Amino acid sequence: MPTIDQSGNFKLGDRSVKRLGYGAMQLAGPGVFGPPKDHGAALAVLREAVASGVNHIDTSDFYGPHVTNRIIRGALHPYRDDLVIVTKIGARRGTDGSWIPAFSPEELTAAVHDNLRNLGLDVLDVVNFRIAFDLHGPAEGSIEAPLSVLADLQRRGLVRHVGLSNATSKQIAEGRGITEIVCVQNQYNLAHRADDRLIDALARDGTAYVPFFPLGGFTPLQSSTLSDVAARLDATPMQVALAWLLRRAPNILLIPGTSSIGHLRENLAAAELVLPDEAVEELNHMAGIAT
Repeated sequence: MPTIDQSGNFKLGDRSVKRLGYGAMQLAGPGVFGPPKDHGAALAVLREAVASGVNHIDTSDFYGPHVTNRIIRGALHPYRDDLVIVTKIGARRGTDGSWIPAFSPEELTAAVHDNLRNLGLDVLDVVNFRIAFDLHGPAEGSIEAPLSVLADLQRRGLVRHVGLSNATSKQIAEGRGITEIVCVQNQYNLAHRADDRLIDALARDGTAYVPFFPLGGFTPLQSSTLSDVAARLDATPMQVALAWLLRRAPNILLIPGTSSIGHLRENLAAAELVLPDEAVEELNHMAGIAT
């Protein structure tokens, strides 16, 4: 595995962002539904992230719904010139907190306008279309109709760049025939590596890959190997997991989320954690990856 500048930048659309950003999902209530327990703490975490140099924030108006975007606006508006806010559309929330696919033309258009209004923006930097044929993982199916709606909103000047989330290689290829795809956001971490080949292909194309659940999501990563490596490096297992992702490929942009300033600082410190080659080899072999 070649040496990669973990603390450097990578291109996201026409902007350059630091490779370690922030995901706002955990700013909503339990189950990503309803308001946070401590609204003031949520504002403080966002302000600390930006003050620490974070210039890439990932969000969606279906977090809450409408909760995280309004918190972002309350904490950070007017936004710094270098801040890139990435949102996603393609789903909505039921009154019971359920996740429901929402990619009719009317739903997609309304979602873009909801994001604009709640974030206080005239144009969205990047909008990911969250493909929801299967809510639990990528599933094949044509995305031409919904992505064409998003591309039309892009031509109208409401969206600068378009990405895909929960996407297969075939869907990415189809999407590129409709509009430029500047990023792909799929599940990937030390224990979930189905996208290895896709990451490498996107790296060759200069396309950003943004893994969601980089630390395991609702079930945090647990491994004796991970714990052993962390102990030797005087780091936390989660810092090692993030450092491994930053080392994995230059096009990986991380968006770990937290509602705690302490955890935020721990996450950001992972950009400076140097993994020795032998540690990387141990971590790779957790899933049988050859070095």
